[in-house]
This record gives sequence, structure tokens and C-alpha cells, in this order.
Amino acid sequence: MTENIPAAAQVLVDFKPTKDFFAGIDSDGCAMDAMDIKHLECFTPAYIKGWDLQPVSTLARETALFVNLGSITRGLNRWLALRQLLDLLRDRAEVAERGVTIPDYPELTQFIESDHPLSDKGVAAFAKEHPSETAERMIAWGNDVNARIADMVHGCGPFPGVREAMQAMHDSVDEMTVSATPLEALNREWNEHGIAQYMQVIAGQEMGSKAEHVQYAAKGKYPDDHILLIGDAPGDRDAASKVDCLFYPILPGQEKHSWERFKDEALARFLDGTYAGAYQQQLIDEYNAKLPDEVPWETVSGNRKVSMPRVK
Repeated sequence: MTENIPAAAQVLVDFKPTKDFFAGIDSDGCAMDAMDIKHLECFTPAYIKGWDLQPVSTLARETALFVNLGSITRGLNRWLALRQLLDLLRDRAEVAERGVTIPDYPELTQFIESDHPLSDKGVAAFAKEHPSETAERMIAWGNDVNARIADMVHGCGPFPGVREAMQAMHDSVDEMTVSATPLEALNREWNEHGIAQYMQVIAGQEMGSKAEHVQYAAKGKYPDDHILLIGDAPGDRDAASKVDCLFYPILPGQEKHSWERFKDEALARFLDGTYAGAYQQQLIDEYNAKLPDEVPWETVSGNRKVSMPRVK
């Protein structure tokens, strides 16, 4: 795990347990029913406008929703998802047939592979060190996404069953929001709907990756089998694996069922030590079957396999 702890993450490092168990809970698409609207109405139009994708707007929209909602890359950090979108469009046969060329934008990869956090502050710092037209475009795109979200996303509350599950955990489990969403949006959305009160800390993108959130706040402070990450994205599953904690999947499209099952069944297993092993694996297998790892369109390269990008 990185030794370069973001200043904003000090609150996680300093966090002291108040209960015997810990649960990190993802926000968009997991606890909050805000993921679809953000990608349909905010991210996707911003991709098309900010990266000159108007000539292939229909293909760009389909590809963006595949990347962000409907495949193994669901829930990626916005900068990783941007690169994934551009890479897939670059290799999409229908894009080539239209005579449209998607530039390489090497500065985007340079930023992703740098030591800067994949956040608004990180891209601003990168642009200051490596000024370029693409770096300025990256900042403008990120700001546009944030402005669209602030303008559009209101009243999008938690999925049915979320509040009841948080209440059920409250006496035995330290609960923390673990998200790649900017902190300002998390605080606004979680307080707007009265569920911030159940959280010990709200952790956003400024505090590092989700794996780092759990590492800083929980690892070494609780036994590994007393730490649970709840999420809807493969990146959440992989973050749990990276820090060697338990994972509970929220099934896309079956959020109400998932939260009810957590409250009525999985929580008791977590607390009595019977969650790990066959039960957890059954849930993960069910989850994995829902998200494809191949694109459903023809590619220039002939390769239709999608791989998860490296996450810091």
C-alpha cells in the first residue's frame, strides 16, 4: 500500500474503533441510487462534449454505459474509466468505419501512471507540472462533470433497505462511507437523505482509493474477518481482496434484494464468524456472473476481452 498518504486521509489513519466490527460502504450504485443518473445524464454528455465524440455520439454513449455500468469495469475511478472509454472507442470497428480517429492522449495515461492521486486535486497538480492542451482539457472535463452532477443530481436517495441495514449494523459495527466520489458530493448527498448519521467517517476520492480507505481506517485495528467492504463494482470486490477483508456484493439491478439479504442473513453471519468461506464465495460467484468481460461489438483488433485497469 502506498506510503504517500494524502493529507485528507489523516482522519482515517487517526480513526479509533468504537465497535468490534467495521463495514466500509460504497456510495453510488451501492447505497445511493445515484449511479445511473450520473452516468446517463452527467458523465456521458460530458464525454461527448469534452472529447469531441459528437461524430460517434451514439457509439460513445453505448460504450460509456458499458464501461461504467454494464461490465467488469463498472464503478471505475473516473480517470481510469475515461481512458477505458477512449481505448474501446479507438478499437471499435464502427468508429473506424465512420472515418473517426480517437487521439491517443498520452498525457492521460501519464497522469494515471504518475504518483498523483486520481482526483480533481491530483489532475490539477499534474497539469501544473506537465502543462499541455490535453492536461487543460482533462481539468475542464472533470470540472464539467462536477458541474453537471451538482446541477442534475438532487433527491436521489438510498436504495430501499439501505437505511434499515445501516440501523441494524449500528450497535455492533463501525460504519464508514468508502467511495471514489468527491467528498463534497458525498457529504451533500448523504446528509441530504439522513444516512450520514450512521457513518463514523465519510471517505471520498481525496482520501485515496477504496483499498486505501480500508487500509488506513481499519487494517490492524480489527481482525481481518471483522472488516467488511460492501459494494456494487468489481473494483470494490478487488479492493477487499487487496486488503484481505470480507466483501458483500450489491447486485446491479437487484439492490433492494441485496440489502434485504444483507440485513436478514449476511449480517448475522458476519457477526458470528460464519461469513467467510463458502457463503461469501457463493455471493461473489452470483455477482461475477452478472457483469460481462467481453464487449458485445466488433473490434478492429479482433480482441473483445475487457481487462480491469491497474488501480493504485
